Amino acid sequence: MLTVFLLLWPVAAALLLHFFKGGAARVVALGAALVELAVAAFAAIVSRGNVSGQFDVNYQWVASAGINFHVGMDGLSVLLVLLTAFLVPIILLAAFRREYENPSTLYALVLFMQTGLVGVFVSLDAFLFYFFWEVALIPIYFIAGVWGGERRVQVTFKFFLYTIIGSLFMLAGFVYLYFQTGPAASGLAQHTSDLSAFYNLNLSSSEQSWLFWLIFAAFAVKMPIFPFHTWQPDTYTESPTVATMLLSGIMLKMGVYGVMRWLLPVVPYGVSQWQPLVLILSIIGIVYGAIIAIRQHDIKRLIAYSSFSHVGLMAAGMFSLTQIGLQGAVIQMLAHGVNVVGLFFAADVIERRTGTRNIADLGGLTRRTPLLTVTFLVVLLGSAALPLTSGFVGEFLLLAGVYEYNAWMGAVAGLTVIFAAVYLLRMFQRVMLGPDSSFSATITDLTGAELAVMVPLVVLVFWIGLFPNTFLHISEPAVMQLLNIVKR
Repeated sequence: MLTVFLLLWPVAAALLLHFFKGGAARVVALGAALVELAVAAFAAIVSRGNVSGQFDVNYQWVASAGINFHVGMDGLSVLLVLLTAFLVPIILLAAFRREYENPSTLYALVLFMQTGLVGVFVSLDAFLFYFFWEVALIPIYFIAGVWGGERRVQVTFKFFLYTIIGSLFMLAGFVYLYFQTGPAASGLAQHTSDLSAFYNLNLSSSEQSWLFWLIFAAFAVKMPIFPFHTWQPDTYTESPTVATMLLSGIMLKMGVYGVMRWLLPVVPYGVSQWQPLVLILSIIGIVYGAIIAIRQHDIKRLIAYSSFSHVGLMAAGMFSLTQIGLQGAVIQMLAHGVNVVGLFFAADVIERRTGTRNIADLGGLTRRTPLLTVTFLVVLLGSAALPLTSGFVGEFLLLAGVYEYNAWMGAVAGLTVIFAAVYLLRMFQRVMLGPDSSFSATITDLTGAELAVMVPLVVLVFWIGLFPNTFLHISEPAVMQLLNIVKR
């Protein structure tokens, strides 16, 4: 029942927020998020990477159709549930520093979205997975559309359109797979949408070829990878910081997780057929995103393209179909979530104090902001994959996986490390260390509440970098099981 609690607790707290306003709503929202974090941490400690029926709950949902409410956690999903539970209170704390209209509604939408995200990571039934996939989209649509910037309506509509079209393709693929189960295919009494039944289907190579693209479409848009990325920069830039953090820190991991859980093991022959093309697209995204990031003048937009480039490396590592590449994707999901939330929060702090995100208008901010400078630099170096920080472990494993598949692809993908150092360090130098600007003498340093956001992120940057086995040992059995299914 632990899994059910993790699903329902944020919903209950979100509904409860209807009765609270102002400071009380903040306390209730943050308190609920911290309870969720405590339960998720307990689940991670108890699981110890066990992959066989961990925290499984399986009830009949639509009995006549063979659709069950089947949820559970293994080492892979428990880490992503833990990441979600860790980042949501951080994101709520960050939202407290902004003056939003109807803040209790905003906090409730964040908690509703947390249920959708957790549901995606624990679903073991295809239609339940699709249900939570769409549930996660609705709150972020309203958060971005109501509290976003001037162009929020058209930008949010584009994001919604891309996502919903990709989701419909995935649903079509699931429906086809559903009708391949049953007495003729698997000896079951009726059709079922259970994940284990999908793993055991005997599909032809031609079926798997076109099913690959139906299912992959939703995941490619959500991550996103080139050329399904065009919604991302504008959405990240125009959305309020709380939405940008949710999108980049957690929501894009839905796509990476979906590939590992629902694509690679279900259509392995389709994956092997299209593997070279996806790797090429991923590597194009790495280089293209980095080059565009170098040319940006807006801090937030630069971080958005940086995220796009890093996700390309995650996709490339996954599709190398190597153990080291898949483990690299897992640890990089955690590292990227921590790093990108820290970067967007630092950009938000600077914007709130100066009224601008234009790099050319800033400079010399470090003179009066030592705390902001140090914490900003740590998460930035983590994103740039400095050794002993979170980003280094994931990128090293991902590059090793791509290199194992193809040395030339590995060499080109390795450019991400060089490019990241260029655009991130140059941005930091111009904003924090450059010539004094009109804000140098007036800007104030981080407050206690803002330190409460940045310090846990800084701790995780070093924890993941120094002790990666804390997390890799949890995910390894699940990754090995998935890899064995793919290569059987």
